[in-house]
Formats: sequence, C-alpha cells, structure tokens
Amino acid sequence: MSRVGNPRDNEHGDPEPNKDSATGNRNGGHGGTAAIDPADPAPDHGSLNKPVFLAAAGIVLAFAVWALAAPTSAEAALGGIKTFISTWFGWWYLLLATVIVGIVVFIGASRYGRYRLGPEESRPEYSLFTWTAMLFAAGIGIDLMFFSVAEPVYNYLNPPTGAAQTNDAARAATTWTIFHYGISGWAMYALMGGALAYFAFRHNLPLTIRAALYPIVGTRVHGRWGDVIDVAAVLGTIFGVATSLGIGIVQLNYGLHEMFGLPQGKTVQVGLIVLSVAVTTISAMSSINQGLRRLAELNVVLAIALLVYILVAGRTAFLLNGLVQNAGDYASTFLGRTLDTFAWDRHPETPNQPSAWLDSWTLFFWAWWVAWAPFVGLFLARISRGRTLRQFIFGVLVVPFSFILMWISIFANSALEVAREDQEFGEMTAAHAEVGFYSLLERYPGAPLLLGVATITGLLFYVTSADSGSLVMGNFTSKLPHPMADCARGTRIFWAVAIGLLTLSMLFAGAGGSIKTLQHATIIMGLPFSFVLAGIGIALLRAVRNESYKLDSYRTALPKAIAAGRGPSGQVGWRRRLLATVHYPGPAATRKFLANTVVPAMREVAAEFSRVGVTATVDESGHSEHLPSPRLIVDQANDPPFEYRVWPVSTPTPTYAVLAQRSDDRYFRCEVCLAEGSQGYSLNGYTREQVIGDILDQYERHLGYLYLRHSATEHHESKPDGDDITDSDTEGTPTA
Repeated sequence: MSRVGNPRDNEHGDPEPNKDSATGNRNGGHGGTAAIDPADPAPDHGSLNKPVFLAAAGIVLAFAVWALAAPTSAEAALGGIKTFISTWFGWWYLLLATVIVGIVVFIGASRYGRYRLGPEESRPEYSLFTWTAMLFAAGIGIDLMFFSVAEPVYNYLNPPTGAAQTNDAARAATTWTIFHYGISGWAMYALMGGALAYFAFRHNLPLTIRAALYPIVGTRVHGRWGDVIDVAAVLGTIFGVATSLGIGIVQLNYGLHEMFGLPQGKTVQVGLIVLSVAVTTISAMSSINQGLRRLAELNVVLAIALLVYILVAGRTAFLLNGLVQNAGDYASTFLGRTLDTFAWDRHPETPNQPSAWLDSWTLFFWAWWVAWAPFVGLFLARISRGRTLRQFIFGVLVVPFSFILMWISIFANSALEVAREDQEFGEMTAAHAEVGFYSLLERYPGAPLLLGVATITGLLFYVTSADSGSLVMGNFTSKLPHPMADCARGTRIFWAVAIGLLTLSMLFAGAGGSIKTLQHATIIMGLPFSFVLAGIGIALLRAVRNESYKLDSYRTALPKAIAAGRGPSGQVGWRRRLLATVHYPGPAATRKFLANTVVPAMREVAAEFSRVGVTATVDESGHSEHLPSPRLIVDQANDPPFEYRVWPVSTPTPTYAVLAQRSDDRYFRCEVCLAEGSQGYSLNGYTREQVIGDILDQYERHLGYLYLRHSATEHHESKPDGDDITDSDTEGTPTA
C-alpha cells in the first residue's frame, strides 16, 4: 500500500530516490542500489521491513505469551498502567480528539480544501456513489452491534452524573453512545486517510505512516525515527483489531449459544479464533479476495435490512421522533461533551464513579479510534485518489456517521424502551453486554430469523475484519513496490496467527471471557500512536500551508515564462505536438526519450549553472518502475534546494488511443516532479530545448516560492524554518 517513490536516506544520511516503494529494489535496505532488470516485472509483494516487523512481532508475541502464561498478573499490570494513563493522560485523549476535529474541518472549509489528493489533472477512480458506499461499509462492524444496545442501557442504569433511570438519563444515554461513535472518531480517520493520500498521491511519498511526518521529522523518517513511528502504528493497530475481534468473539459466542445451544466459554471462542486464522490463510493462498469483498458488501445489505425491520416492526413514530431529538442533542451538546473531563463531578462520596465511567467509555473509545486510524485511514486513502481534500474530509465525516446516527438511535431507543419496562433485561444487559443485542431481537416477530440474520452478519463482519486486519498488518511491516500491492502470503498468515494469539491471550487474561483486558490494552497501546497522530495533524497543516506559498508563486513566475516564449507551446511545430498527443510510449520508447532528451537537457542546464557559479548536479541513480528517473539538483545555500525530477509513471492507455505501440493496456508518462511532488503534467513529446525551458520555468517559480516563504514568516535569515515539506535536515541537504 505504498505510492510512488520519495527521497530517502542512504547509509550516509543523504537523500536518495526511493528504491523501495516504486523502483523494485530487492534488498530492501537503506543503502545501495539494486540491480534493475528492465525485462523483469516489478515484484508484487515487495520485501519485508525487517526492523519494523521484528520489533512489532517481538513485542506482540512476548505480550501474548506473558498474558497466557500469567493471566492474573497480566490483567493486574494492565489495569495499573491503564489507571496511570487515565489519571495523567485522560485529558490528552479528550483534547486530542477535539483538536483533530478542528484541524480537519478547518482544512476542508479553507482554500486548502481545493487541493487534490493527486496531481491537479487527476480525477477520482470511483464514482461518487461507489465511493460513498465504500465509506459507508467502513463505518459498520460487529462492535457497532455490540455497543448500540449495551452502552445506552448501561448508561441509563449507571449514568456518569445525575440520577439513574430517569427520562434525562435515557436521553443522555443515547446521546453519549452517538457521541462515542460520532465525528470525533471519524475526524481521526479523515486526518489519517487525508494525510496518507495527500503525501502519497500529491507528493510522491510512500503510502506509509512515517511519510506523513516528513514535514516535521525530515529525512529522519527514513531511519530509526521512521521505524519507531511504524512500530507504534503497528502496535496500536493490532491491539485495536484484537479488541474488535475479542468483542466479536464474545458477541458471536452468545449468538451461537442462543441459536444452536453451543456452550459459552473458551472452547467455542478458541474455535472462532481458529476460524479467523483459517479464513485468512485460505484468502492468502487462493484468489477469494473478490469473494470476501462481496461478503463485505452483503454485510451492509443485511445490516440495513435489520435496521429497517426494527424501525418498521417497533414503535416507528417514537423511533423517528427519537432520531431527530438525538441528532439535535448531539449537535447542541457536542462542544461540552468533547472536553468534559468531569473534573468537578468527582464527589467525595462517589470519588471513582465519573472517573471509572470515563475510563470505560470515552477514553476507551478515543484510544480505540486512535488505534484503528492507521487501518481505516489506509483504506480510505487507497480509494480516494483524485478527490479534493474538501470532498474527502466532509465525505468521511458525513456519510458513515449518518448511518451510525440512525443505527444507534433506533437500536438504543428500542432497547431503552424495553429496559424501562423490564428491569431484568436492563440489569442483564448492563452486566453482560453481549446479551443485550440478541435479547432485544428476541422480542420482535420472527425472532429466529432475526437472530440468524444478526449472527450471519456478525460472523461476516468478524471474518472479513480478521482477514483485512492481517493484510493491513502485513502491509505495515513490508516495503511495497506500488500502492495497490499487498504483502507476501507468509507475512499475512503470520499476522493472522499473531492477531488470533493476541486476542486469545487478552480475552482470557484474569477471569477469562471478559473484554476489560482488551479495553485496558487498547488505552495503553493507543497512547504512543496518539502522539504520532497529533504530529500528523501538524505535518498536514504545515504541508498545505507551504503548498499555498508555492501556488502563490506561480502568479508571478508563470506569466513571465509565457511572455518569454520558453514554454513548450512556443517552440514546437504543430505536427510534432499533434503526434505527442496520440502517442502512448512503452518502456523502450520511454527509456530512449529519457536517455536522448531529458538527461542531456539536465546536463546542459547544470553545466550552465556551474559556469555562472551556482552548484548544480544531475543525479541519475534513481529509478521508477524499472526505468531511469533522473534528477537535477540546484543548491540554494541554506534554503531548500531546487529539485527537478522526471518520473516515469505507468498509467492505463485510453480506449481512444490510435497509435499505441503495444498490445498491453498501459503506457508511461514522464511526469515532472519537484521536491514536493508531481506537478501533474508529462514531458512526453518535448524536445531538448523544451525540457530546458520547462526546467527554467520551474526554477523561476521556485525562486518566487522562496521569496513568498521568507516574506510570510517575516524572517529574512537564510536558514529555513524546517516546516516545509521541501526542507531537508542539515545533515541531509544535497550538496555538490
């Protein structure tokens, strides 16, 4: 899941073209250049990122073994650490969630929202309907079935503040549940997915967590700092996935008990874990991924059918009124709830009630959202290339939450209505959360069918989540050749086993069969990545701000270039220009164009720069998709250097192509990439003089950008402020 290449460190700390994500480097190391065989297709699975894999796998396996060998001490230790975190960092989780909402809404509503997740000429791969359907599918899972009944009933009987079992308690209980599944969590997904897509598709950085911190950490993201960032992402994600699977196991175990009389306990739960590993193994070893996608789509259909049935079979008017009221309560109380630490509600007579409630619900959910942000964010990024930041952010915030609002409101109000009349139902649901959803369904006509649909839906959510989780974990610990590539089968199967083992160990720690240990582990493991997520927010703000300087510089430099006639349209005959528009070159033609036109043009410009006393070099060591990717570097003293790279990118041949050279359906675009990424146009068909003219055009724009950048910061020192994606650390700045 990594996009085209990026600058990276070699063993000397100097930035080099990325040889891991787009060039087919087989050694996967941080130094040296792999031998490139043009006739050899790019590897589909890349290579294992050994430092990240070994560190993450070692921690996960050590934790799982410890929890299985000494479950009581593990539960006690996790409880103690969780208490420490909730005491000293509870405010941090609440503040982080609030600030992230502000960041994504600001970016989406500002002029930065116009920036595309890709070159300016790119357009979405999926239609609006298909894209929103995938966002919708990403918003539901078995945990939503679990908590949509369990949480409101629990909060009705045990509210954080105020009297229990009152109208106000019922009203607040549903609103709190919607709040925990609301836009705060989806803002985390929007931030992570938007940052990954922005840096990958617009700036040619890999589709990895570390790449999203490049504006802050600089070239260090390609060394140990980057490994630490990725390990934090892997640990947070795997504990978040294990928590969801653990909840799914408990829920499904009760459903199978109700339907088939299977016992509740470790035997069936171990069987469900084995099932998840088996499905992932079969999926990895065969070509059933498309079938799993169809099952995921079936999940959505069944969930909608279940929701509609409860709405129609229940008190429809009451539920519709409740839906509108719940939406109003959520909107009107959002600002108060999002920063509510219950600082003044910890009364001496009940010193632990608000604190314990906050730990069990809000802190747990925020840590859970943080842990799942890399997982879901990566998926959202992959399906959103070509959309603007505004479309992406508000689509992610609005589409899934709209369904979640309806689901929680209808199921929560239905459950609360039963709990007000049947005290036993309420107490049983509050004590054993997995009982509530099935017990509610049993009260409707056609209960056996409803239980079957619910169990099948939950089972499909469970196995597809397990399969997707292992795939994402494998991708996080691999170096992939292109964004649509996935990890090797063995890596995927390993993580399937590791996730199952981790789920088993946490689920059975202590008393066994409880999700408390899962919740504690999520709060603990989500903390390190919460700081990474905060850094990603800062990095994205800095990147879009500095891109605005670059775009503003075009207004001054570009008109001069056009007036001088140096652009391509002023120096090429119309016949050659027409031929270039209908020519779709393959690898051989592209290699010839780079060698005979682009590289000589770069060398000529570099020689002229050197003649007038400006240090300029041509770097020919880079590759993209087994083709050369030459780069011209012009030193700017202590300012960010000017980098002009020609990046061969394969793309589908248009169906209207009339002069395609090959029988396959892909051709190569020689895209211009500056330090901040692709400029969205190709040099295909340019003459050497045109390439030189384009280099000079871009160089003038770079000078204009530097002027605006210095003016904006109101500092006229020569040293850069370090917040630009084009900046390099001092030790990593290219020199002649």
